[in-house]
Amino acid sequence: MIQEPAGMQFPMLCPRDFISVSLFISLLLVSNLSPCSAQDYIIGDPGAAGGAGGGAVGGDAGDDTKEKPAAGPPEHNNCNGIYLTYNFISREKELPRLKNATAQAWAFKSEATILNSGLTELKGWKMFIGFHHHEILVSVDGAVLLDGSDFPADVGKGVTLAGYPMTDLKTSIETAGDINQIQVTAAITGSQFGIKPPGVPMPKTIRLVNDGYKCPAPRLRGKRTMHVCCKKDPKFKEKKAPKAKKIKFLARQNGDLSLTYDVMQSFGNNYLAQVTIDNNNPLGRLDHWNLTWEWMKGEFIQSMRGAYTHTRDIAQCVYGPAGQYYQDFDFTGVMSCDKNPVMADLPAQRKDDPKIGKLPYCCRNGSLLPTMMDESKARSIFQLQVFKLPPDMNRTALTPPQKWKISGILNPEYECGAPIRVVPTEFPDPSGLQSTSTAIASWQVVCNITKPKVKQSKCCVSFSAYYNDSVIPCNTCACGCEDTDTSSCNPNARSMLLPPEALLVPFDNRTKKARAWAKIKHYPNPKTMPCPDNCGVSLNWHINSDYADGWTARLTLFNWEDYPFEDWFTAVQLGKAGRGYENVYSFNGTKLPNVKNTIFLQGLPGLTYLMGEVNGTNPTSDPRIPGKQQSVISFKKKGLRDLDIQRGDGFPIKVFFNGEECALPRAIPLPSSACRCPYGVMRLVFILAVTLALITDRFH
Repeated sequence: MIQEPAGMQFPMLCPRDFISVSLFISLLLVSNLSPCSAQDYIIGDPGAAGGAGGGAVGGDAGDDTKEKPAAGPPEHNNCNGIYLTYNFISREKELPRLKNATAQAWAFKSEATILNSGLTELKGWKMFIGFHHHEILVSVDGAVLLDGSDFPADVGKGVTLAGYPMTDLKTSIETAGDINQIQVTAAITGSQFGIKPPGVPMPKTIRLVNDGYKCPAPRLRGKRTMHVCCKKDPKFKEKKAPKAKKIKFLARQNGDLSLTYDVMQSFGNNYLAQVTIDNNNPLGRLDHWNLTWEWMKGEFIQSMRGAYTHTRDIAQCVYGPAGQYYQDFDFTGVMSCDKNPVMADLPAQRKDDPKIGKLPYCCRNGSLLPTMMDESKARSIFQLQVFKLPPDMNRTALTPPQKWKISGILNPEYECGAPIRVVPTEFPDPSGLQSTSTAIASWQVVCNITKPKVKQSKCCVSFSAYYNDSVIPCNTCACGCEDTDTSSCNPNARSMLLPPEALLVPFDNRTKKARAWAKIKHYPNPKTMPCPDNCGVSLNWHINSDYADGWTARLTLFNWEDYPFEDWFTAVQLGKAGRGYENVYSFNGTKLPNVKNTIFLQGLPGLTYLMGEVNGTNPTSDPRIPGKQQSVISFKKKGLRDLDIQRGDGFPIKVFFNGEECALPRAIPLPSSACRCPYGVMRLVFILAVTLALITDRFH
């Protein structure tokens, strides 16, 4: 008999008990067994990989409307930079159901992901997606449209997304690999046209728009995932901001218009902000500017100084979230409860008002001039008291508004980017001591001038010359024909040539002159007249003389609006002939040093108003008379070879009025006796004529 040590004794089991225990253990083992399947590494939510149901990851099998987004490609492990992906998730047919595949609309869902897998923090990320299937975005969760467009937004030519609410992406090193701080995913919902299943409507490209990065051509993984790794450009010289080593903010950006949102004071439920608008473009300008943005967290404006809002509808506060939280608050004196307030500058009469005025650079009725005209009028400032809503009820919870837009009356169109956090603005100490104070927080919005689209200008130019009897007028519908009855005129016809005196009367009074001139000159005389140019301001460039050592031109400005333009200016950009600029006689002219071959013209003292259109001597019979000013400009030809004024060198390639680029005619006047055929065609005709004469002479 073998004796077990103490504490190690086991009871004896009979065969029947042994069988029961064995069956019990077997059942436990079987119940915990499950089939295993391998999976790729996934960035972000594992559920986005399609689950473990055996479906093809990143493939195209299955129903197009139910397929899950593809798993993130593993190439990000080798990306020392910013890794971008675009995943097409699903789509389904929209109403109406059409047989024409190119006209059928599809509702689609996709995701754009940006991951910082590099060693440098990415500030103010911006990602371009090259849509090209007539996409219309309905919503984007996790980002905003950089140009501030409202939804639904037509993005058929591509769109740039900017970060909001997460604008910066930290590095994996400084966050211990926290995916929520180094990666952002934007959920995109919209409509697109033109591709039916099994085709997949992928964008042409994706890339990082931030300065200092280079992106190669993106690659496809399967048919539904596009990815690219953007790396630092070693040749890019980054502009360093003051105190950049101590404060991790972006340096201020350059642009035609710079808007700064400075938080000057901060309390628990409200803060005081100051908005500064700086005009940095030598040809940029705004008249009666209107600024708008969108509050993203239910804020409202309690009061303003230096500006005002166009509407003061307090009902939005009383019946909205603000009224529910501030139940005992008197909203009677609130400046604006709009989610998208429209703000304007105060008139000059309110400059010294103790309640709403008394701010530097304010109260000029919305006038922003170039610095070379008046540096003191190139900046506007106003302040506003902003009240917040939960959960941002502490003094450090500061969020700037988004979707900034600014516009003027007859000025260039500006496209504004998203606010970026910058180094806090410094101000002179109000005590007068030689010290500076800084804002609590500062954001910058950069706006750039966009080139006017065809038939969407606000001013136009006509051409004429001493060597041709006819004037080439402004293009048909140069400034649009939205308000014109196109059933009585042709919006696509070329404008008819005119006698010079026709430029002095409104378009409605030119019909008889144009038809009579066409009859005299044997020009085409269509049954349906071309539509008018519909421009509030037009300019005429006339070649006045052309000599061996120099030439002159006459510039005339016409104001067809019923209001004057104060402190007007115009700029003319010529080709190589502009290098010979000598003088201007009735305007104040300056050749711009930083804009190639461009002459800046403005009114002399006492002539800074371009008056509006007025009635004729007899209003019942005489046409209205536009406000006008003109001057002769002289040029030299010394040092300029092969300069042919009559063949095009004497006509401008760009003309601006108050910052707006004007529409130019499609042709230039040629000498009346000259053939209007191209020179090469004339030469060919001459050679053929000589050849024919020689052949004919040989047979005689």
